[in-house]
Amino acid sequence: MAEYEKRWLKAWNERHLFESDPLKGKKKVFVTFPYPYMNGPVHIGHCFSATRVDVYARFKRMQGYNVLFPWSWHWTGETIAGMSYRLEQGDAQVRRAFIEIDGVPAEEVKKFTNPEYLASYYTKVSRRVVQATGFSIDWRREFTTVDPAYKRFIEWQYLRLRELGYVVQGTHPVVWCSLDQSPTGDHDRLEGEGVSPEEFNLLKFKLGDFALVAGTLRPETIFGATNLWVDPDAEYSEARVDEELWIVSSSALRRLAEQKHEVTPTRSFSGADLVGRYATAPLTGTSLPILPSGFVDAGLATGVVYSVPAHAPYDYMGLRDIQSGRAAVSRRVKEIADRIELISMIEVPGHSQYPAEDAVKKFGIKDSTDARLADATAEVYKEEFHRGVMKANTGFAGLKVSEAKERVSEALAKEGHLTKMHELPQRVVCRCGTRCYVKILENQWFLNYSNEEWKAKTKELLRRASVFPPESREWYNATIDWLRDWPCARRSGMGTKLPWDKEWIVETLSDSTIYMAFYTINKFVNAERAKPEHLSPEVLDFVILGRGAAANLAKAAKMSETLLREMRAEFLYWYPVDLRNSGKELIPNHLTFFAFHHQAMFGEKLWPRGFSVNGMIQIEGQRMSKSHGVFVTWKDALEKFGADAVRATVVLTGDGMEDTDWRAKNAEDTKAKVDSLISFVEKNLNNAVRRAPDHLDRWLTSTMNRRIAMVTTSMEEMRTRRAISAALLDVWNDLRCLRLGQDALSVRSFRLRGAQPGARRERVGLHSRLAVAEGLPQRRRGRVVGASRQEGAG
Repeated sequence: MAEYEKRWLKAWNERHLFESDPLKGKKKVFVTFPYPYMNGPVHIGHCFSATRVDVYARFKRMQGYNVLFPWSWHWTGETIAGMSYRLEQGDAQVRRAFIEIDGVPAEEVKKFTNPEYLASYYTKVSRRVVQATGFSIDWRREFTTVDPAYKRFIEWQYLRLRELGYVVQGTHPVVWCSLDQSPTGDHDRLEGEGVSPEEFNLLKFKLGDFALVAGTLRPETIFGATNLWVDPDAEYSEARVDEELWIVSSSALRRLAEQKHEVTPTRSFSGADLVGRYATAPLTGTSLPILPSGFVDAGLATGVVYSVPAHAPYDYMGLRDIQSGRAAVSRRVKEIADRIELISMIEVPGHSQYPAEDAVKKFGIKDSTDARLADATAEVYKEEFHRGVMKANTGFAGLKVSEAKERVSEALAKEGHLTKMHELPQRVVCRCGTRCYVKILENQWFLNYSNEEWKAKTKELLRRASVFPPESREWYNATIDWLRDWPCARRSGMGTKLPWDKEWIVETLSDSTIYMAFYTINKFVNAERAKPEHLSPEVLDFVILGRGAAANLAKAAKMSETLLREMRAEFLYWYPVDLRNSGKELIPNHLTFFAFHHQAMFGEKLWPRGFSVNGMIQIEGQRMSKSHGVFVTWKDALEKFGADAVRATVVLTGDGMEDTDWRAKNAEDTKAKVDSLISFVEKNLNNAVRRAPDHLDRWLTSTMNRRIAMVTTSMEEMRTRRAISAALLDVWNDLRCLRLGQDALSVRSFRLRGAQPGARRERVGLHSRLAVAEGLPQRRRGRVVGASRQEGAG
């Protein structure tokens, strides 16, 4: 098989088979895949999503379309620069990952302190891998996101977005890296992708002259509070905050100051000094003991948590750990904990009066360090929010929990017991290794995704588009609903500077929204027919938006009018994008941003026609994690199994949004099937003779037509697993049935005994060629049939 792969790759390249140009009168299909980020080698997850695109591209070529499938590389943002910085600082973990997981020679790693060199190294390696896989890519259009021409394109995009009112300046909470002094977007994070600032309620528990301030997302649960938790090993402070005396974790003071609170620390002390004291709860007036806990994060909100063990699994297990003796605490603390009784204050159908206890039993949780507590907590909170009602002991009897949250907040605020703070509900770490926090940033540039009119128009774009699988449509609409203003620029990393404010660089998720249009332009740049300096806003207005007169623009830009018109015609021929396929994890950011920006920048006729997603890929049943060594590079898979087997294996792993599983055993089995099919065709193809068809020929023709119909329907719906299963596995089974004379339709009239061996081989040879030529994806068709017949492929 390796011999065939090399032969046909060479043939395709020599014939420039996949270099696609406009063809008058011929229908086109334009397919794209999100450019991979070059902070490491492309992996098997990239291969899965990209192979689905290539399979679709080849399918459309077989149907007679003029197909364009381009490729490029993402360098923008903090990720690459952050890894270079960490390597320069002597981070052994980063160095070990480069050498042991990515397989980079130690001599090359020394040069990775230069982020441009790091990105160029991985781009060079990854390009060879993608090319060796045999994708039908037009490489003439290739670029990186730091190329001068691409930067001109992004500058133009943001000038137009600002002109339209979709880039605004304001004061908003952002995820902030103190080292980079920049907002940290999803793709610039080591941990916490998808985590956004949430508004925490800060409840004030009276403790002498001070307020011991606890943060929560569920203020309605104050009526079930039995105690407070602090981290006994963390540092806490007394401070004057906005003219009040507060006690919070010392780390909270900086974050409060970053959110426009006036903060003056007066004294610091250990959390252990608070343990055993009592504070008075707001609204209820109950005196609550302060207890120690290992699950309290002093870096989250105020570092103080009030405990509701009847309705919060972490609180339930924390209390039970002390009461059972599992937690090492003083005798006095245990005596205090032993006197605590659970308070039920939310009724949930189908649950006991203590839902947290129910969940702990259901998940088999043994102590407060059990990782399953997170799942138990999510389940209880979801059930209570959507189905729970407040009990009589809350003063809000019969009110739905979803409604009580706001009512209780109002009551707390009215009594002066509550203030607000923006916080990250989960840990977020920048690519440079710094833990992030929420900062209220003034004069920051945002994409105005909170604009209701823009939201409505983007929903209309999606309504008109084909969305695969159909159930993903709801996720897009939900994302549009919850999206708020998005910080679109940062102060560090690689990328394009905002043309009107050079201190800011467009961030990684905001410079990757309409670059598909740049593919139609970059062909001319790479051929040196157009130069980066030609791509002024006015020239791009003409090429992409049709604004202005070509003659006048050509003269001003010092380029030929013919070239300008050719670039405009190229764009109009290929646009809009017919299919964009990606992993489902990009729906809450990139893919929805892609929809927003296309709605803003282009007329309705140029809106994307197709959105497609697939699930995430696991490795041998485990979630892929480079840091934990659960990782398969695309290159390693190719070297071990070959391109055809890898392509078929990843596509066969799954359809729709279900997460899939890469298993080496499956790849080995698929490789064996492909090798067997090639061997079978080689053995029989040249023995075929023409003769009048008999009932077996008619059966095979009918069967193949059914297979072709199944493949066609499946591919039109981006159900690639079902398509390749029908084309490869089912067809192979059909051929085996025919060869062995075991098919249910033919066994009654066909008897192996008495059939001439030669005639049997002839029949099989003739129809195996039909099966392979018609039923399989185009690339394998070319290799299997063409290799035997010494014909061209495509």
